[in-house]
Amino acid sequence: MPEQEIQEPHFLKDGGTMGQSPVRLWQWWLMVSVNIFFLIVGQTAAVLLGRFYYDQGGNSKWMATLVQTAAFPILFIPLFILSSQDSSTTTKTTVSTQLSVTTLTLLYVSLGVLLAGDNMMYSTGLLYLSASTYSLVCASQLAFNAVFAFYINSQKFTSLILNSVVILSLSSALIGVHSDSTEPAGVSRGKYILGFLCTLGASAIYSLLLSLMQLSFQKVLKRETFSVVLEMQIYTSFVATCACIVGLFASGEWRSLKGEMDGFGKGRVSYVMTLVWTAVAWQVSSVGVVGLIFVVSSLFSNVISTLALALGPIAAVIFFHDKMDGVMVVAMLMAFWGFASYLYQQYIDDSKLKAAQNHVNEVLIESTLERQIV
Repeated sequence: MPEQEIQEPHFLKDGGTMGQSPVRLWQWWLMVSVNIFFLIVGQTAAVLLGRFYYDQGGNSKWMATLVQTAAFPILFIPLFILSSQDSSTTTKTTVSTQLSVTTLTLLYVSLGVLLAGDNMMYSTGLLYLSASTYSLVCASQLAFNAVFAFYINSQKFTSLILNSVVILSLSSALIGVHSDSTEPAGVSRGKYILGFLCTLGASAIYSLLLSLMQLSFQKVLKRETFSVVLEMQIYTSFVATCACIVGLFASGEWRSLKGEMDGFGKGRVSYVMTLVWTAVAWQVSSVGVVGLIFVVSSLFSNVISTLALALGPIAAVIFFHDKMDGVMVVAMLMAFWGFASYLYQQYIDDSKLKAAQNHVNEVLIESTLERQIV
């Protein structure tokens, strides 16, 4: 079966593995499912807590940016567990020694600084735009990612994948258009335009970041264990957190944090807990994002992220008692449709790959029997 006819999962290339240990299809689907769960639950919780932070009086852009990466130390726990259970130490050591410290440092610093700038632009956009306009502009990230994935990652498009990208983008856009699109009170026209440009630029940078991460896994790191996913998240988050701390103190916003805590609507303890759990939720979401890039592709990771964006209103109805009407129901059904299209494409690819592998096994068995007869 020619490779260009099969949209093979990233983790199953070259006979079923990226490295030496075999990966069965059910294991691959299990990893995909776990990462989808992390992304959707983490992103939804982080967005809800972020909304709660602003509703109760929080207004620090740098603090809102910092919490998106600051909880990275909790990832050392699963990293330690996975590393201790990793049986392919020889492969890992061999690959690691081939990478210089300079190469790894340059990789993680570049991605970390890009991540910090992207998070800051998102925070600025959310501060100056209405929630509807913000969601509408964020929906463009899937289109940006389709372009970057095509040119950087050589992503091959089928009609089902294209249908998924278009439907998911329209679903998120429909939610944005349907919501109240008035400019936030007290925001000047200039700041409104700044917020729009920052959100649009952040969507493009985020899509570029996903494609660059996928390229790094394939061309630089070249390791088959999930530990590399956690390492990518830890080191890039560390760099991004350092950049945000510098920005927090350089901007002088740190001086207003005590007053922000004292004036928080639900009290000081609630203020601290909101920031802590927002940070944890973003890390859970980020592990899902990077994990899907590693296991599948950057485009699929963005598809799930856009699906989570469309599912946000359900969580808002449950926790904030927002109203759910017919338009929002249609938008969510469209989101499920787009997600199902991409998932069905993965099923088709797996079926073709399995058929090709079975054919190879049959040929090997026949050749073995022929040699035994001779």
